[in-house]
Amino acid sequence: MKKTILLVVLLLALAALGAFWWLRGRGGSDITYRTAVVERGALVSSVSSTGNLNPVVTVQVGSQVSGMITEIYVDFNSPVKKGQPIALIDPALFRAQLEQAQGNYLTAEGNLIKAKVAVDDARRTLGRNVKLLKDGTIAQSDLDTAQTAYDSAVATIKVAEGALSQNHGSLDQAKTNLNYTTIRSPVDGIVVSRNVDRGQTVASSFQTPTLFNIAQDLTRMEIDTSVDEADISKVFEGQRASFTVDAYPEVRFSGMVTQVRNSPVITQNVVTYVVVIGVDNSDLRLKPGMTANVSFEVAKKDDVLILPAAALRFRPSGPGGEAAKPTGAGSQKGGAGPGRTVYVLRDGKPVPVPVKTGIANDRQVELLQGDIKEKDEVVLEQVQAKKKTSGVTPGPRF
Repeated sequence: MKKTILLVVLLLALAALGAFWWLRGRGGSDITYRTAVVERGALVSSVSSTGNLNPVVTVQVGSQVSGMITEIYVDFNSPVKKGQPIALIDPALFRAQLEQAQGNYLTAEGNLIKAKVAVDDARRTLGRNVKLLKDGTIAQSDLDTAQTAYDSAVATIKVAEGALSQNHGSLDQAKTNLNYTTIRSPVDGIVVSRNVDRGQTVASSFQTPTLFNIAQDLTRMEIDTSVDEADISKVFEGQRASFTVDAYPEVRFSGMVTQVRNSPVITQNVVTYVVVIGVDNSDLRLKPGMTANVSFEVAKKDDVLILPAAALRFRPSGPGGEAAKPTGAGSQKGGAGPGRTVYVLRDGKPVPVPVKTGIANDRQVELLQGDIKEKDEVVLEQVQAKKKTSGVTPGPRF
């Protein structure tokens, strides 16, 4: 009985082992690798950022007086010259104020003339009384009264002169306010935006309302970019920069760093610095507000071996599917520099090769040292490829 049970267990074990090997032959997998070829060429190390295009000088044109807009002489994209009328505020009220100021000024001017006449009369009276007092015809009190009248008349001239000056200022103010009803362009340029319409009332208070935005010169523009604190040491004035815009994705424009501002911009504990790039826009293809993807050229080398950056991140998987940990000098972590490991495909297998790297960008790295030659294949990714299943493939079902 025991021998029979032992025989059955042995047969079951053999059957299970056979099934295991049969299933492994049907559904196993082979390992393949995605590779890239090491090439020789030019490599540019850069710092990337984004920003918006803006005119170098944008003037906000407002109104210094309140009133209703009766005329608008320009529109969006209108070219303007310095001093050119661009809008008109209803001048009727300001003309009336000017006429009132002119009347007050004429009245003050007449009062001054009248005061001068009174002084001349008081002077003559005072002179006669001095002679009459010597002859003993009048009393000393009469002379004192004449002297007081003369001094008072002289003082009246000062008051009249002050009133005339005050009214002259009011007249000038009324003239100025009337001139302000005609809004003129302060610079030569192009109207970028218009914020008012005919019939709209504008109120000039502590903050002057903005009626127009005029770009002084659209042939010269600038980009205000935000550069991370980790990269700001690589950016300096006079440095060349290139950028693209979504409107012309196939064109790469060029510019130059004109200013690196020292004031930090902190947003959610992220520190950035504003870098201003000057751009030549002679063909007027670039427009204000466009988003620019900027690259600052940090370093450039010609005729160097170039590795794909992905090759430095690859590590082959072990038997359990987990990434194997490299050992030796190549196990160090970091960017460009010594202590990196690249796997080169040789005889169908990845072979670790310690390398030393130089300048880099987002996609490529310079190879300084290492047993790697041009046209060698470096491994980028490990791919699990399933074997073909044996047996009859079922046909389509209808």
